[in-house]
Amino acid sequence: MARVSDPEVVTALALGVLFAAGTFLVLRRDLVRVVFGLLVLSQATNVYLVTVGGIGGVAPVVGHGEGHVTDPLVQALVLTAVVIGFATTALLLVLVYRTYQEHGTIDLDEITGAVR
Repeated sequence: MARVSDPEVVTALALGVLFAAGTFLVLRRDLVRVVFGLLVLSQATNVYLVTVGGIGGVAPVVGHGEGHVTDPLVQALVLTAVVIGFATTALLLVLVYRTYQEHGTIDLDEITGAVR
């Protein structure tokens, strides 16, 4: 039986909290919170990918040693995803600012004209 102090359990709980927080923020009416929710979701996905790729292994060098090998491809892809996520977040924040200039609000219900 897994204990709460096991690294896999702690990582799974942390990822669950990150995905839940990101989903909660994406479902808000405020556009800035939606952008931050997307940012949290993308970072949670990056942490998940690094975790699946392996943590704490040895470098994949021929003759370097025996044991668990960490996949460097996953780390390179996550680094690329972080850079793309930063650029996407910057673009989304500029679009939110432009929406605020046009409509005078960033509330989605007011922008779409939803009636309560």
